[in-house]
Amino acid sequence: MKLQRMNRRALTLGALAVSGALALTACGSDDTSSGGNSSGPSTAAAGNIKCDDAKGQLLADGSSAQKNAIDAWVKQFTQACGVQINYKGSGSGAGITAFNQGQVAFAGSDSALKPEEVTASKSVCKGGQGIDLPMVGGPIAVGVNVPGVDKLVLDAPTLAKIFNNKITNWNDAAIKKLNPSAKLPDLKIQAFHRSEDSGTTDNFTKYLIASAKSDWPYEGGKAWQASGGQSASGSSGVAQQVKQTSGAIGYMELSYAKDGITPASIDTGASAPVDATVENATKAIADAKVVGTGKDLSLQLNYATKADGAYPITLVTYEIACDKGNKADTLPATKAFLRYIASEDGQKVLSDNDYAPIPDDIIAKVRTTIDGLS
Repeated sequence: MKLQRMNRRALTLGALAVSGALALTACGSDDTSSGGNSSGPSTAAAGNIKCDDAKGQLLADGSSAQKNAIDAWVKQFTQACGVQINYKGSGSGAGITAFNQGQVAFAGSDSALKPEEVTASKSVCKGGQGIDLPMVGGPIAVGVNVPGVDKLVLDAPTLAKIFNNKITNWNDAAIKKLNPSAKLPDLKIQAFHRSEDSGTTDNFTKYLIASAKSDWPYEGGKAWQASGGQSASGSSGVAQQVKQTSGAIGYMELSYAKDGITPASIDTGASAPVDATVENATKAIADAKVVGTGKDLSLQLNYATKADGAYPITLVTYEIACDKGNKADTLPATKAFLRYIASEDGQKVLSDNDYAPIPDDIIAKVRTTIDGLS
């Protein structure tokens, strides 16, 4: 009887979508403190989602950078299928740990699994292993809060020195050189970084390593390694600190750079500084190469790109699942949700919420891989 009620509900929603009268209501847990636009428009009709045998609840955790996208997807999916999804967004490191401990059905990470993490996953994925499915793209915005400055250009060496506590004031000569017409105040720089292991940190520092190695003498990774600065939890926490602190700077996924936060343009050496936009991030991600083996689809990004209009500080968020050995009670819902977010409708949701869709040739491979999960 429960399945019949769910099917009748899905059919009713499909009819409403066709008539153009579907009213989307909020489902799941929204991060209302994030400053993102998870309540923004979402164009995929819930009636187009294939629920198959999805039922029950899914627990998931990981990347906070993709949480606004997950929230938008969950609203659609729950409306169509009745499956409740609790995505905590505790950070990439926490998500991978939870996945490898068997606590969640899938995880989100802004960095691909490391070899030792793949090995650990085999104890949870019976007869298989954890794999990376690229699902969300987008720019990592360098958000600033500098009074009187509504347009700012920075480059990799200057950013490295700011976050390494070598440039400490907004009227520093290096910043003036990049912004000759800006009225830069005599104001201390307040730099914020992530407090927990973070794929956003990993991608941001990969950019610094690739483009300003002499000014960023660190090996990189999910943990913040430079001295100085202040820390905050999650992309939402960094955004909140930048928003409320005069002279602040921090790195965050673009959907969090709202309401009092100015995303800086990046001088890459191209013909003009590049803005942090979905379109410009897509140009950079289009250069990515699949370097994963087997069913793993991890990507290699070009953080040192100098192509016109390509924004270099980008990330790709992976959904991590078992290729084989997924839990039988959550596999139908996991596959249905992953299939939806990789679909054309699901990827359209990304551009509506300040994220970049995954390029067509890559997302096609993701769809095929999801169909084969067992």
